[in-house]
Amino acid sequence: MTRIELRGGGGEPVDFARTLLSHGVAELVPNVVAEDGSVFETVLPAGGRAWIVRVKPEGKHARVEAHADAPLDSLVPVIRHMFRLEDDLSPFYARAAADPELAWAAAGAGRILRSPTVFEDLVKTICTTNCTWSATLRMVGAIVAVLGEPAVEAPDRRTFPDAAAMAAAGDDFYTSTAKTGYRGAYLRSIAADVAEGRLDLEALNDPARSDDEVAEHLLALPGVGPYACAHMMMLLGRYGRLILDSWTRPTYRRIAARPRVTDKGIEKAFRRYREYAGLAFWLMLTRDWVTAEA
Repeated sequence: MTRIELRGGGGEPVDFARTLLSHGVAELVPNVVAEDGSVFETVLPAGGRAWIVRVKPEGKHARVEAHADAPLDSLVPVIRHMFRLEDDLSPFYARAAADPELAWAAAGAGRILRSPTVFEDLVKTICTTNCTWSATLRMVGAIVAVLGEPAVEAPDRRTFPDAAAMAAAGDDFYTSTAKTGYRGAYLRSIAADVAEGRLDLEALNDPARSDDEVAEHLLALPGVGPYACAHMMMLLGRYGRLILDSWTRPTYRRIAARPRVTDKGIEKAFRRYREYAGLAFWLMLTRDWVTAEA
């Protein structure tokens, strides 16, 4: 067991529950998120084996627990990465504090939980495109259950598979088991390119790359359109673009009482947030995902 401080890169507070409940993809396996955002579990590879890691808040810290043999010195940095504890959101909070509609967020909201790798986030994002949430659960669930590595503590709990495992899976897995439809060819292609070194998705984390460069790279990938690109940009900590889709548009129109507002009108409403426009938009839509008691 070890403890980590719930502080961002600029010393700003981190809201544990709002980080866990920041978006639906965060709750896909191998992650398990308590309904109220009070506990987080996942399965991570380290030292040639897979381990269940449990994280719970303790005041201004989080308690990280794992098997007695688990290499916490390797696992804790991954948890910090997933919780984005190195990110500095204090410039965003300074702007939000002056906005009556978003001042609440300055208490620690806005940290978007990410996966250990860009590859995992991309696969999960593609599995959300043009389908119901139940289909997403089925696809990602099968990918983990069949291709992931079993945890030491519980063989039925598995890691998210690496690119090599996904590239090696046959067409029958994608069509008959995971039932990924047209996405199967995209997932195999991306996995093969990553596994064979032709595609370095983790390089998209490089802050030296501009948002336009990263977006261009994402849009060139099979299965990534405007929605998937905007979602990936948010997971990469690039918050300038708004996720505009069949859920966010009507939700904003209802909350803002602007039933006929266009995409351009929505973008204009958040322009003052500049590089954080997409984050401000997302937080306005998801404020009620966490109760005051959580």
